[in-house]
Amino acid sequence: MILNCIAVDDEPLALGLICSFIEQTPFLKLVGSFSSGIKALEALHDQHIDLIFLDIQMPDLTGIQLARTLENKPGNAKPRVIFTTAFNNYAIEGYKVDALDYLLKPYDYEEFLKAAHKAKTYTEMLTAKQPTADNEEYIFLKVEYQLVRVAIKDIVYIEGLKDYAKIHLAGETKPLLSLITLKSLEDKLPTRLFMRVHRSFIISLDKIDAVTKNTVQIGGINITIGEQYKEAMKQFLSNWL
Repeated sequence: MILNCIAVDDEPLALGLICSFIEQTPFLKLVGSFSSGIKALEALHDQHIDLIFLDIQMPDLTGIQLARTLENKPGNAKPRVIFTTAFNNYAIEGYKVDALDYLLKPYDYEEFLKAAHKAKTYTEMLTAKQPTADNEEYIFLKVEYQLVRVAIKDIVYIEGLKDYAKIHLAGETKPLLSLITLKSLEDKLPTRLFMRVHRSFIISLDKIDAVTKNTVQIGGINITIGEQYKEAMKQFLSNWL
C-alpha cells in the first residue's frame, strides 16, 4: 500500500526535512508540500490525500484548526494526521482531533518511520474487507494514539460521553476510553447481541443480571431504561417468558 502524503510547515528547514524523510520511505508518496495551512486546504479539496505531516504553530491557520476541518469527512476519505511540533504541550489537543501520532522536533528518521508505519497499519485496517456484523468477533477502537483490538464477547456495557465512549469489559476494572460516538459503536456491534437501552448506554444482552420495569442490572450497576427503548426491551424479554 502506498500512502499519498502532504507536508505542511511554515519553517523551510523543517519542511525540507519532512519532505526528504517522506521521499526516503517506500510506502509514502509525497504529492505536495506547503508553507501554510490555507494552501494545504486547497490541495485537500483537489486530490485524495491519505496522510498529512502537519506543523501545529503556523500563522493564519494552525495545524489544530486545519485538522478540525477534516472531522466531518467519512472514515476512509479522512486524511490521517501526524503532528510535527517543537512544543510538547499539544498532546491533548492532538488526541481530541484524532491525530495518529505526535513527532516532537527535533526528531530523527527512526522516529519518523515508526509514526509512518503506524499510519500505514491504520489505513490497511480501515480499507481491509470487514466481516458482517453478526459474524464479527472483534472490533478495533482508537484508544489514545493506538488501535486496540477488543473482543466483542468481552464487552459488558458501553457508556457514551459526547464524542467519547467508555467500554466496560469483563474481568477489567478500568474501562477503555475511545474517541468514538455511541451511535458509531451501535452500528458496529451485532444487533442480536447488543441493545441500546438509554441515550447514554449500550448493553450486552447475554450479560444482563436482572431487569425491572425501568432498569437493567448489568456489570454490578443499574442502568435506567429510556422511554424510547422500553418497547425493544419488552420484545426482547418476551422471547424468554
